[in-house]
Amino acid sequence: MKQRSLSNKTLIRVRFSEVDSMGVVWHGNYIKYFEDGREEFGNKYGINYLDFRNRGILIPIVKIVCDYKKPLIYGDTALVETKFIDCEAAKIQYDYTLFKYKTHEIVATGSSLQVFLNLNRELLLDFPPFFIDWKKQNGLWREHQTVQNTTMFKNPKG
Repeated sequence: MKQRSLSNKTLIRVRFSEVDSMGVVWHGNYIKYFEDGREEFGNKYGINYLDFRNRGILIPIVKIVCDYKKPLIYGDTALVETKFIDCEAAKIQYDYTLFKYKTHEIVATGSSLQVFLNLNRELLLDFPPFFIDWKKQNGLWREHQTVQNTTMFKNPKG
Protein backbone atom coordinates (compact mmCIF):
# COMPACT_ATOMS: atom_id res chain seq x y z
CA MET A 1 0.00 0.00 0.00
CA LYS A 2 1.34 3.42 -0.96
CA GLN A 3 1.72 5.76 1.96
CA ARG A 4 -0.49 8.82 1.93
CA SER A 5 1.01 12.30 1.74
CA LEU A 6 -0.66 15.06 3.76
CA SER A 7 -0.32 18.71 2.81
CA ASN A 8 -2.21 21.96 2.94
CA LYS A 9 -1.99 25.33 1.20
CA THR A 10 -2.62 28.60 3.05
CA LEU A 11 -2.96 32.07 1.52
CA ILE A 12 -1.24 34.93 3.35
CA ARG A 13 -1.61 38.63 2.62
CA VAL A 14 1.51 40.61 3.50
CA ARG A 15 0.46 43.36 5.90
CA PHE A 16 2.14 46.71 6.45
CA SER A 17 3.12 45.72 10.01
CA GLU A 18 5.16 42.80 8.62
CA VAL A 19 7.57 44.83 6.49
CA ASP A 20 10.67 46.88 7.22
CA SER A 21 11.34 50.49 6.10
CA MET A 22 12.12 49.22 2.56
CA GLY A 23 8.70 47.56 2.28
CA VAL A 24 10.29 44.10 2.40
CA VAL A 25 8.94 41.41 4.75
CA TRP A 26 11.10 41.23 7.86
CA HIS A 27 12.89 37.86 7.91
CA GLY A 28 11.28 36.65 11.15
CA ASN A 29 7.82 36.87 9.62
CA TYR A 30 8.62 33.99 7.24
CA ILE A 31 8.70 31.78 10.35
CA LYS A 32 5.29 33.18 11.31
CA TYR A 33 4.01 32.29 7.84
CA PHE A 34 5.24 28.73 8.41
CA GLU A 35 3.29 28.74 11.68
CA ASP A 36 0.18 29.94 9.84
CA GLY A 37 0.64 26.96 7.54
CA ARG A 38 1.04 24.56 10.49
CA GLU A 39 -2.09 25.88 12.17
CA GLU A 40 -4.17 25.59 9.00
CA PHE A 41 -2.78 22.09 8.41
CA GLY A 42 -3.83 21.13 11.95
CA ASN A 43 -7.30 22.58 11.47
CA LYS A 44 -7.75 20.77 8.14
CA TYR A 45 -6.59 17.39 9.43
CA GLY A 46 -7.98 17.58 12.97
CA ILE A 47 -4.67 17.73 14.82
CA ASN A 48 -4.16 21.28 16.05
CA TYR A 49 -2.33 22.59 19.10
CA LEU A 50 -5.42 22.46 21.31
CA ASP A 51 -5.99 18.80 20.40
CA PHE A 52 -2.58 18.05 21.88
CA ARG A 53 -2.93 20.37 24.88
CA ASN A 54 -6.38 18.99 25.76
CA ARG A 55 -4.79 15.52 25.92
CA GLY A 56 -1.96 16.67 28.19
CA ILE A 57 0.70 16.89 25.49
CA LEU A 58 2.92 19.85 24.61
CA ILE A 59 4.63 19.96 21.21
CA PRO A 60 7.39 22.59 21.32
CA ILE A 61 9.45 23.38 18.26
CA VAL A 62 13.03 22.25 18.81
CA LYS A 63 14.36 23.12 15.36
CA ILE A 64 13.27 25.43 12.58
CA VAL A 65 15.00 26.20 9.30
CA CYS A 66 14.23 28.87 6.73
CA ASP A 67 16.07 29.30 3.44
CA TYR A 68 15.30 32.67 1.90
CA LYS A 69 15.15 32.80 -1.90
CA LYS A 70 13.39 36.06 -2.89
CA PRO A 71 11.74 38.86 -0.95
CA LEU A 72 8.07 39.35 -0.33
CA ILE A 73 6.94 42.97 -0.26
CA TYR A 74 4.03 44.88 1.21
CA GLY A 75 0.84 44.04 -0.67
CA ASP A 76 2.02 40.66 -1.96
CA THR A 77 -0.11 37.61 -1.46
CA ALA A 78 1.86 34.53 -0.54
CA LEU A 79 0.95 30.86 -0.49
CA VAL A 80 2.57 28.53 2.03
CA GLU A 81 2.43 24.82 1.29
CA THR A 82 2.81 22.78 4.46
CA LYS A 83 3.71 19.09 4.14
CA PHE A 84 3.62 16.62 7.01
CA ILE A 85 6.76 14.47 6.92
CA ASP A 86 5.98 11.08 8.38
CA CYS A 87 8.68 9.41 10.42
CA GLU A 88 8.92 6.54 12.85
CA ALA A 89 10.52 8.55 15.66
CA ALA A 90 8.32 10.31 18.22
CA LYS A 91 8.38 13.74 16.62
CA ILE A 92 6.40 15.91 14.22
CA GLN A 93 8.12 17.27 11.17
CA TYR A 94 6.84 19.65 8.49
CA ASP A 95 8.37 20.97 5.30
CA TYR A 96 7.31 24.35 3.91
CA THR A 97 7.42 26.04 0.54
CA LEU A 98 6.44 29.70 0.43
CA PHE A 99 5.43 31.07 -2.98
CA LYS A 100 4.46 34.43 -4.40
CA TYR A 101 0.85 33.68 -5.25
CA LYS A 102 0.68 35.59 -8.57
CA THR A 103 3.94 34.37 -10.08
CA HIS A 104 4.36 31.01 -8.31
CA GLU A 105 7.99 31.98 -7.58
CA ILE A 106 9.46 30.25 -4.54
CA VAL A 107 10.41 32.88 -1.97
CA ALA A 108 11.42 30.58 0.89
CA THR A 109 11.64 26.94 1.90
CA GLY A 110 11.97 25.48 5.34
CA SER A 111 11.21 22.82 7.89
CA SER A 112 10.28 22.46 11.52
CA LEU A 113 10.68 19.73 14.11
CA GLN A 114 8.53 19.29 17.21
CA VAL A 115 8.77 16.80 20.06
CA PHE A 116 6.20 15.47 22.53
CA LEU A 117 6.29 16.55 26.19
CA ASN A 118 3.86 15.80 28.98
CA LEU A 119 2.54 18.67 31.10
CA ASN A 120 5.52 18.24 33.46
CA ARG A 121 7.69 19.05 30.43
CA GLU A 122 9.13 15.54 30.31
CA LEU A 123 10.13 14.20 26.91
CA LEU A 124 8.01 11.35 25.55
CA LEU A 125 9.96 8.86 23.47
CA ASP A 126 6.89 7.26 21.90
CA PHE A 127 3.88 8.62 20.08
CA PRO A 128 0.91 9.47 22.30
CA PRO A 129 -1.91 6.94 21.67
CA PHE A 130 -4.25 9.55 20.14
CA PHE A 131 -1.53 10.53 17.66
CA ILE A 132 -1.14 6.89 16.62
CA ASP A 133 -4.92 6.82 16.05
CA TRP A 134 -4.63 10.02 13.99
CA LYS A 135 -1.84 8.50 11.89
CA LYS A 136 -3.94 5.37 11.31
CA GLN A 137 -6.98 7.44 10.29
CA ASN A 138 -4.84 9.34 7.79
CA GLY A 139 -3.14 6.31 6.25
CA LEU A 140 0.24 7.05 7.81
CA TRP A 141 0.63 4.20 10.28
CA ARG A 142 2.66 1.27 9.06
CA GLU A 143 1.79 -1.98 10.78
CA HIS A 144 5.44 -2.83 11.39
CA GLN A 145 5.69 0.18 13.68
CA THR A 146 5.57 -0.78 17.32
CA VAL A 147 4.73 1.18 20.40
CA GLN A 148 7.20 0.80 23.24
CA ASN A 149 6.59 1.64 26.84
CA THR A 150 6.61 5.39 27.10
CA THR A 151 9.86 6.53 28.61
CA MET A 152 10.18 10.03 29.93
CA PHE A 153 13.15 12.20 30.62
CA LYS A 154 13.13 15.41 32.61
CA ASN A 155 13.79 18.47 30.53
CA PRO A 156 17.30 19.51 31.60
CA LYS A 157 16.23 23.16 31.41
CA GLY A 158 13.10 22.53 33.43
